[in-house]
Amino acid sequence: MDETFDAVVVGSGPNGLSAAIVLQKHGLNVLLIEGKDTIGGGMRTMELTLPGFKHDVCSAIHPMAAAGPFFKTLPLDQYGLEFIHPEILAGHPLPDGTVATLHRSLFDTADQLGSDRKAYIDLLQPLIEHWDALSPDILSPLKFPDNPIKLGLFGINALKPSTLLAKKFKETGTRALWAGMAAHGIQPLTNIATSAIAMVLMAAGHHGGWPMIKGGSQILADALANYFLALGGKIEKGKMISHFGQIPDAKLVMFDVSPKSLLKIAGDKFSKLYRWQLNRFRYGMGVFKMDFALSQPIPWKSDTLRGAGTVHLGGRLEDIEKSEKLVWEGKYSQDPFVLLSQQSLFDKTRSPEGYHTAWAYCHVPAGSEFDMSAIIENQIEKYAPGFKETIIGKHTFNSQEIEKYNPNYIGGDINSGVQDWSQIFTRPALRISPYRTSFKSIYICSSSTPPGGGVHGMGGYHAATRAIKDLF
Repeated sequence: MDETFDAVVVGSGPNGLSAAIVLQKHGLNVLLIEGKDTIGGGMRTMELTLPGFKHDVCSAIHPMAAAGPFFKTLPLDQYGLEFIHPEILAGHPLPDGTVATLHRSLFDTADQLGSDRKAYIDLLQPLIEHWDALSPDILSPLKFPDNPIKLGLFGINALKPSTLLAKKFKETGTRALWAGMAAHGIQPLTNIATSAIAMVLMAAGHHGGWPMIKGGSQILADALANYFLALGGKIEKGKMISHFGQIPDAKLVMFDVSPKSLLKIAGDKFSKLYRWQLNRFRYGMGVFKMDFALSQPIPWKSDTLRGAGTVHLGGRLEDIEKSEKLVWEGKYSQDPFVLLSQQSLFDKTRSPEGYHTAWAYCHVPAGSEFDMSAIIENQIEKYAPGFKETIIGKHTFNSQEIEKYNPNYIGGDINSGVQDWSQIFTRPALRISPYRTSFKSIYICSSSTPPGGGVHGMGGYHAATRAIKDLF
C-alpha cells in the first residue's frame, strides 16, 4: 500500500481487532494485517466435516465476550452479532447418572447443589454483584486496583489451588462442576490460582451467560472488523508477516502474536535482556480437537444435557484432577476431561435441516501427534450410548496441526502460554508494562499478555491504551 499509517496491527484475533479499534477511535490511521484470507484468529468458523456443517475452529462458547467490559462498549449488534443463550449454561454428568448444572441465575444453580447451596452463594455472590466494578481490575495487568477492598476479597479465594478451595463443598456434584470450570485453565488443578479461573467463568456466566454466536464465532470477528472499517480503518488479508521489513512504516506497530513469533519477526530489534525474557516464556499443554457431523442430536442418557450449551465430561473432581495431572506430566489419559458443545441444538444455521454438529476437545501433552479420536468418542459414548452410530462425518486437529493452523498456538496451547501464578500478570515478561517491548514503538497485545486466553479483547484494549499514553 502507498498510503501511510500512524499504526499497524499484525494479527486479527480478538486482541488485534480490539487494539485496532481503540487506536482508530483515538484518531489514528490504522492498518490491520492478517496472514490468512479470513480475519478472526481463534474466532473462525469453517465447514470442516461435510458441506453445510459449520464448525467453530477454536473458540465456540463466549462467556467473556458477553461479560467482558470492552466489547460491551461497542455497537456490535449493529454489525451482525447475535448471542444465543442456552437455558442451561453447562452440564456436568456424573457416573451415577446425576448431572450438576450451571445456570444464568446464581440461585437456580445453588438450589440444585444440596448442602453446598450456602457455600456456593457465599463464594460467588460478592463477585457477581460487583462484576462491573471488579472485572476491569480482574481482566487487567498488575496495577493498583480501582476497588482494592472488593478485589482483595476475591483474591483471597482466587489465589488458592482449585483443589483446596473445593474443600468448601461437600457434594460430589458441586465438586465436579467446580473442577470442570477450573480445568479450563489447562493446567493441574493443584496449581496456585486455578480457583481464579473457575470463579471468573462461573461469575461471568451468572452475570452475562455462556452464549454461543448465531452463525458461528466468525460472526463476532466479522462484526469487530466491520466496525473497525466503519471507523475508517484498513485491513490487508493474506499477508503473513515473517520479518519486520514487510511492515509499512508507522509510528507504532502492535503484534497480536505469541512471543515465539514476535522473536522471529522482530527479535533483532530487541535488547538482549528482552530476548532472554521472551525465550523463557512458558507454553502449556496442547489440545486435541474434534468436530462431528451427526445424523441426530447426541443421545445423552440424561435429558438435562440436551438443554446445555456446554457439557463437561470427566467424572468426579478426583477423576479430573488425575487426568489433568497426567497430561501435565507428558502422559495420556484414557479417561480425559472433554469439553463439548452441540451448537446446532440452539442455532439452526449450523447444519442442514434434520442434522447436527458437535465440537469437542481434550487436553494432551504439548506438540502431541497422538490420535485421541477413539478415546474422546468413548468418553462421549459413556454418557450417550449410541453416539458413535450418529456420526456421519468428522474432522480432527492434533496439537501440531493446531499450531500449523494458527502459529500463535505453540504446541497446541490455545491459551498462548501457561496461565499460572508466575505468568498471570507478567506475561510475557516482567516489565513495568507487559505490553511494551524493549523497542520504543513495538508493542505486544496477544493472549500471551494479561489477562491471557479467552475471547474478550482486553489484552488488545490495554496494550493500545498503553501505547497511546506512551507515544501520542
